[in-house]
Amino acid sequence: MTLTLLDWRRRVAALYAAARGATDPEIGWRTWRDGRDDLFADHPDSPLDDAARASFRGLPVAPYDPALRFEVVLERTDPQRLEVPTATDGVVPFERIGAVQLDEVGRLDVWWLDSYGGGVFLPLRDGSAGRTTYGGGRYLLDTVKGADLGGADGRLVVDLNFAYHPSCTYDPRWSCPLAPEGNRLATVVGAGEQLPPGGWY
Repeated sequence: MTLTLLDWRRRVAALYAAARGATDPEIGWRTWRDGRDDLFADHPDSPLDDAARASFRGLPVAPYDPALRFEVVLERTDPQRLEVPTATDGVVPFERIGAVQLDEVGRLDVWWLDSYGGGVFLPLRDGSAGRTTYGGGRYLLDTVKGADLGGADGRLVVDLNFAYHPSCTYDPRWSCPLAPEGNRLATVVGAGEQLPPGGWY
C-alpha cells in the first residue's frame, strides 16, 4: 500500500461524488468517464504498463443509455457467505445482503465485504463477457473503493453505464474478486466499459 494508491482511491471517490451530485446522470457519467481516462493515462497506480500507456487513447465505453439507470429496492434474500481466495489479499469474505431486479436485464445478488471497513459489492458478468467485455465480468458498485452511485429510502442507484473492468483485466499482477453465480446473466449488457477493439493497447 502506498500514498499514490491512496491518491488513486481519493480521486475515484471524487469522481463518483461528482456523478452523484450531477443534476443530469449523463453529465455525471461523462465526468466519471473522462476522469477514469485521466487516471489510466497519467496516474502512477494505473493498471496499464508503460507500453500500454504510450498508445493509450482512452478506455472504450459504450454511449450512455438512460434506460439502463435504475433506482432499485434491495430485496431480501437468504443469507449466503462467499469466501474469495486472492493472490494478494488472502481470502476475501462477502455476505449476501439482498438482491436487486433490473427490469428486463435480470436479478443480481448484492454483497457486503465482511472485513474491516465493509462495503457494498455488486459485480456483473453478462452475456458480453469473453467477447466485448472481460471474461471474468465487470463491477457496478464497490463502495469500499469509492464506486458508489448513492440511493435513498432503502434503494440503490445501479447504473449499467458505469460498468467497469477490474484492474486484473489489464494486468495479471492484480487479483480481483469475480462475479459469483448470482451475478451472472445471459442478457447482453452493451453499456459501460468495453474491451479495446483488436486487443490490448
